[in-house]
Amino acid sequence: MPEQFTLRLRRYDPESGEAPYWDEHTVELEPHRSVLEGILQAKARFDGSIGIRCSCRAAICGSCGVRINGQPGLACHTHLEHAAAHAKDGAIEVEPMGNMPIIKDLIVDMDAVHWKKIQRVTPWLMNREPIPEREYEVPREAMIDVTQSMACIQCGACVSDCLSMEVDPLFIGPAALAKAYRFVGDPRDAEQFDRLKDLAEDAHGIYDCTHCFKCIEACPKGVAPMSQIMRLRRRASDDHGINDSNNGHRHEISFTNLVRGNGLLWEAELLPRSYGGDSWFGKFAPKAGLELMDSLPVITKALLRRKVTPAGALKPHKLSKPDLQQVDGIYERVGQRPERYELNLYISGYDEDDVSPAAPSDATAAGGGDGGQNYPGAGQPGMSPEESPTR
Repeated sequence: MPEQFTLRLRRYDPESGEAPYWDEHTVELEPHRSVLEGILQAKARFDGSIGIRCSCRAAICGSCGVRINGQPGLACHTHLEHAAAHAKDGAIEVEPMGNMPIIKDLIVDMDAVHWKKIQRVTPWLMNREPIPEREYEVPREAMIDVTQSMACIQCGACVSDCLSMEVDPLFIGPAALAKAYRFVGDPRDAEQFDRLKDLAEDAHGIYDCTHCFKCIEACPKGVAPMSQIMRLRRRASDDHGINDSNNGHRHEISFTNLVRGNGLLWEAELLPRSYGGDSWFGKFAPKAGLELMDSLPVITKALLRRKVTPAGALKPHKLSKPDLQQVDGIYERVGQRPERYELNLYISGYDEDDVSPAAPSDATAAGGGDGGQNYPGAGQPGMSPEESPTR
């Protein structure tokens, strides 16, 4: 039966000169109906000036991206009963997405930010030559590899909640970089190295991501943009050996080796090794010295606020010998693999310990989106990682 739901809409018209304000309306709909239907009912019955962008109403076009109770999502894909259950005081709060200029009410200017950054990564295939007479023959595994990034519907939810973009508006962003991997991972593309070199050398490129996981939580389609950014990094550093001018690759090497040697990160050594070389003598390199000098105000503030002690900064947090041996064992196990293990979470995947012939066919990896069994070559129960096409 229909129930009453209170919608609290964030209203703002830049052309009016007035400040943003909250506008409440009570709608009557079945609980399983969407937040978008509630907004459209309020628009039809109470205030025709409410601004909302929508099209397919089936979670395909991505037009109705908004923030519901502070979380990004698709208005057409969020049930009223679910939104009301997570509302602070019973009223469902709906706001425009973040990190983009507001055109009116819940409508943001995606051209100014989202689409501009998509264009930045050259979002089309650069044909590999010679071009075949009939068609390219692409391995099935290669197309499965880019399936996850192809699932993006360009709703902008990840852009809305990206903390890196909030701090650095010039950051290319999760949606555009996920789109970049769609072509970097395509064997038909002739510009893989050039694409990776460009994104690695850009100060606002792949190494500007801070791994906050917000884009993974925000994405309604399981694209996991941060995972695609990490894959771009691995392609650039491990496959092509690109040492970028931003020290992103050297920073990752230093981070990894410090954890292997001590079991925990040694923060005081991370900066000099990232800039001066992955050894104790890195701090004596001119470039590392300059960076340390620039960081003195931050270091001093941390010491004064007792976030860091001199002894803690100069002495590594070293684990006991048995624990260090376990950490080293992890590194050894990973290093002995003949190939890098890439698990595309949009396709079914199974941990080695969980593989069994009796495993249910609908078991999926954590965060696996729609499950993926309908995709050609999806991992099958009992398949080892070496046999799995997600590799």
